[in-house]
Amino acid sequence: MATLKALKTRIGSVSSSEKITGAMKMISSAKVHKNEQELRKLLPFRNQVKSIMGHLLDTNMEFDSPLITEREVRNVGVVVYGTDDGLCGAYNINIFKQLLIEIARLRDKYGDKVGITVYPIGKKMAKACRRLSFEGIKTAAIEGVDSKMGGDKVNEFTHSLRNGFETGEVDQVNVLYMKFVSMSKQIATFEQVFPVSRDALESGSAGHEDNKFYIFEPDPNSIFNEVLPMFVLSTMQEITIENRASEQAARVMAMQSANDNAKKLLESLQLEYNKLRQQSITTELLDILGGQVER
Repeated sequence: MATLKALKTRIGSVSSSEKITGAMKMISSAKVHKNEQELRKLLPFRNQVKSIMGHLLDTNMEFDSPLITEREVRNVGVVVYGTDDGLCGAYNINIFKQLLIEIARLRDKYGDKVGITVYPIGKKMAKACRRLSFEGIKTAAIEGVDSKMGGDKVNEFTHSLRNGFETGEVDQVNVLYMKFVSMSKQIATFEQVFPVSRDALESGSAGHEDNKFYIFEPDPNSIFNEVLPMFVLSTMQEITIENRASEQAARVMAMQSANDNAKKLLESLQLEYNKLRQQSITTELLDILGGQVER
């Protein structure tokens, strides 16, 4: 009977866990849809900025901006997005593994002496990055910057990265994050933010053959220097939201897996409980019958 009681307690515990994981899955699903809505809200502004950049680039002029100036790369900044909360499977582990790959690629490209500063976003990623004990690599956690930061904080963080690039603290700034594709698919993506490349400016912007009808005032280069920071800010906003959506999608899949495992375990425990209960009833019946025979 003690075994039956222990099994019943365990069944109740597993049943409660199943309900909790199911509830967490629904919450995470709702958060994914919320982030998708935020991406859709950002899209009109992002598309408008890309359209303006497309018109400017199609003038075939030479633009001058400190944000597109390339120089010898001696110090590289890598912003790596992770999470502040757990229960999202191997999400942070996969990003950290990709970070190690990207660090190796940077050293292959710029030499072993290149300095690399990692800016981890999220408590879990900051904890993982403490294991980076390679020579020439340092971690710089920024206070107030996390995976849940709002738009204003993203802009503030982007300005600090821009200042670091313009003052020569770093010669290149890259971002590693999980790009949201679907609920079951997120892709580790490594993008260069500073200096802004022409490929990045041209990506997603259609050509404009009717530029001869446009008059730029005061001049294309001045407009370029005004719009370019907006382009970078919108990129960082998009990356932050993409990462949040990917995090919640990973948590949905993790909770689904935990829920499925809990159901299988519950069925197994229920079957074992029924067998033991049947065995116990059979034993009691045999004891009763044995007592009657003795009389």
